[in-house]
Amino acid sequence: MRDIFILLRVHQWLKNIFVFLPLFFDRQLTVWSNLSICITAFFSFSFAASSIYCFNDIYDVEKDRTHPKKCKRPIASGSLSKHMGYLLMIICAGLSLLIALFIPAMERHNLLIIIAFYYILNIFYCIRLKQIALVDVFIIAFGFVLRILIGGVATGISISQWIVLMTFLLALFLAFAKRRDDVVIYEGTGLKPRRNVNRYNLQFMNQAISIIASITMMCYIMYTVSDEVVERMHTSYLYGTSVFVLAGIMRYLQITIVDVKSGSPTKVLMTDRFIQICIVGWVATFYVILYC
Repeated sequence: MRDIFILLRVHQWLKNIFVFLPLFFDRQLTVWSNLSICITAFFSFSFAASSIYCFNDIYDVEKDRTHPKKCKRPIASGSLSKHMGYLLMIICAGLSLLIALFIPAMERHNLLIIIAFYYILNIFYCIRLKQIALVDVFIIAFGFVLRILIGGVATGISISQWIVLMTFLLALFLAFAKRRDDVVIYEGTGLKPRRNVNRYNLQFMNQAISIIASITMMCYIMYTVSDEVVERMHTSYLYGTSVFVLAGIMRYLQITIVDVKSGSPTKVLMTDRFIQICIVGWVATFYVILYC
């Protein structure tokens, strides 16, 4: 069971919390009818994502066996067979469709279109697109935008362009930080964790990460003080949440460049106390401003 959970990357479901952001920003997080639909959409999407993880590990099994970290994955290490991987892939895809049936008909139709698009896009990503430098990180970032759209479509909430833009920038920042870890391995050992890793180097990655971090922070500050958001949220105090965003991004830069431990953003979020405090502080401050 432990190997199955590792193969399905259940811990990566943490990234799918982005599904709830439209509900949070629209002040409907406490409305049970919408929250229950969003929870259903969360699990439907999560099982679809786990199905993709199964396919990825099956397709990359030979390359993973030469990777210093990925060689411990269940299929690469031999703990689970390819046949079991395919079976789990089909089961997860089926569960995704089954769970989606609990969402109202109109919302379900649009939800399944987005999930199907995500599924097909990531199949192509696993087979070919992740081998193309820059295209790989932009697809990862776009995947987080799809998570936001799923939350909005499932609940019928209109998505602000600010939320889409900031989600894309933050995800792009994390994706570049993750790729930097592969560059460090390549330059230190000569092994290619990814075929396109030679199209990156540390100088380029450091500059790209710094540029995106700066744009993300500036975009967030502009979001909190924009007339549109102040009028929509009925408050001019959102800028107070900026300190947590700035601190969190700076901490992640430190983990990436100084500690060289950005290979798994999910693991960083689950283990780093400083970033956890920033996230809790941001959510709590935003909640007080919007809901109290």
